[in-house]
Amino acid sequence: MPLALLALAIGAFGIGTTEFVIMGLLPEVANDFGVSIPTAGLLVTGYALGVVAGAPLMTVLGTKVPRKRMLMLLMALFIAGNLLSAVAPSFAVMLIGRVVASLAHGAFFGIGSVVAAELVAPDKKAGAIAMMFTGLTIANVVGVPLGTLIGQGAGWRVTFGIVAALGVVGLAGIARLVPEMPRPEGVHLRHELAAFKNVQVLLAMAMTVLGFGGVFAAITYIAPMMTHVAGFADGSVTWLLVLFGLGMVGGNLVGGRFADRALMPMLYVSLGALAVVLALFTLTAHNEIAAAVTISLIGALGFATVPPLQKRVLDQAHGAPTLASAVNIGAFNLGNALSAWLGGIVIAAGLGYTAPNGVGAALAAAALVLAVVSATLERRTGTRSAVAASGTPAGQRTPVHH
Repeated sequence: MPLALLALAIGAFGIGTTEFVIMGLLPEVANDFGVSIPTAGLLVTGYALGVVAGAPLMTVLGTKVPRKRMLMLLMALFIAGNLLSAVAPSFAVMLIGRVVASLAHGAFFGIGSVVAAELVAPDKKAGAIAMMFTGLTIANVVGVPLGTLIGQGAGWRVTFGIVAALGVVGLAGIARLVPEMPRPEGVHLRHELAAFKNVQVLLAMAMTVLGFGGVFAAITYIAPMMTHVAGFADGSVTWLLVLFGLGMVGGNLVGGRFADRALMPMLYVSLGALAVVLALFTLTAHNEIAAAVTISLIGALGFATVPPLQKRVLDQAHGAPTLASAVNIGAFNLGNALSAWLGGIVIAAGLGYTAPNGVGAALAAAALVLAVVSATLERRTGTRSAVAASGTPAGQRTPVHH
């Protein structure tokens, strides 16, 4: 594997760290700026909405710029946003910094995947892309817990300063190691947009928003939930995030393995189990051991949905998958934004720090319903297509062979 992939993985590590580390530092940030926990949760919502807007926008703009240069520009944007967050004199300025950093997120992974695949032989493309995404996975096992630990000890501003420094390392690595690549052929935007007329594409993206939103309803407020309800010390949030990260790694591997074999059954099982576990979290959050186990399960079940959901979108938008793929990255983050906002509402309403778990369970259950609807429509469409192809009149019975 070429060293250029290491540069991409470092960039992915930084992006993954800055996205998730804020959840372990919400109490510190809220106290520093004198805002409530639900208000501090807007830092999660703002970042997520920035990814939603930035993923398609930057992907389209990236078609006009050589890929190496676009990756460098995206890392520069990431660095600027994290530096702004680190020195922010007010909550509003920090929120702006979060949004600026988020604009790089979706396009970096979209364009980075293409670059990674082009760096290796055809039979190693999947491995190259996986290596880049390893940076994102490791961020949740190492970067986020370590960033939380540093933030709680030395201050959250130090954490964001370190993340900006990681961005500088990633930028330097891309500049030094990634070869120059020709500017891609112009994207036929009308063709790409046509994919969104497909009901199945829209259903798949809605499943992504609701299913992944279920995870973030609980995890966004994990720090106050574990310290105020379960009784953990502030420092324990670090290793609880490690458990969540390990669950993510395992779930992602299982989801990837089975997405090609039985995609819809994999979605049924993971979304259904996720809804049940999130509902139970309102109870298990009151016990330290049960809470720790539940957090790991949420990570595993939540990220078991990621490969099949991404593949579902690509399958349904097979004619023009580039923009649809980027938008689906945004859909994951739209789910983050929606659930963080809803979780803040139920906390602010006085329902307690475990109330977001109920919101998450409802979102995951809604995603399961959409999965069933999607599969049912697909079967009916397939049946009608088969009938049309055979020329059999609609009212005439056809023999069934077993």
